[in-house]
Amino acid sequence: MATNIVFHPGSVDGTERSELLKQKGVTVWLTGLSASGKSTIACALEQHLLHIHKFSYRLDGDNIRFGLNKDLGFDEKSRNENIRRIGEVSKLFADASCVTVTAFISPYRADRAIARDIHAKAGLGFVEVFIDAPLHVLEQRDPKGLYKKARAGEIKEFTGISAPYEAPEIPEIHIKTDECDVKEAVRIITDYLAQHSYI
Repeated sequence: MATNIVFHPGSVDGTERSELLKQKGVTVWLTGLSASGKSTIACALEQHLLHIHKFSYRLDGDNIRFGLNKDLGFDEKSRNENIRRIGEVSKLFADASCVTVTAFISPYRADRAIARDIHAKAGLGFVEVFIDAPLHVLEQRDPKGLYKKARAGEIKEFTGISAPYEAPEIPEIHIKTDECDVKEAVRIITDYLAQHSYI
């Protein structure tokens, strides 16, 4: 780290911002395999929160790779850095009292633990949501045709097929999308946020 930089605290502290916005900053971290429903649920959750007048913003895995992380590949080291950066960015949003909704495969427990720790050190909330469905269901859905390509060997290091996915052991929320529709998933997450006084 450079030695010629100094951290400048904000002119508005977190408590004041939370009181003014009537919500607390938190990151809702959706993790799960491709086609599990992360992006669909994240979009619906962001919409719902905005419609009930809660400051919310969504960070989506594919979208982030068009800009902030366009220099990263899909090898393990790049995946680690991808999640580290998202952990830092989502912390900044949460520090602004935003309900930050992230939708990333984030396959490694250690990387998700780092993202959680980044928030904990800043005194910010972090809610891990495991978006889950059996692999055969995901392969049937396969909206981008990625599983078919991975099975054919056209995509190397594809999470769930040729690269590992380490499922959360104790997520705050576990949603099984083969048993639960998008509306119910949004209700479950929103209820959790309300019960824990984030919104």
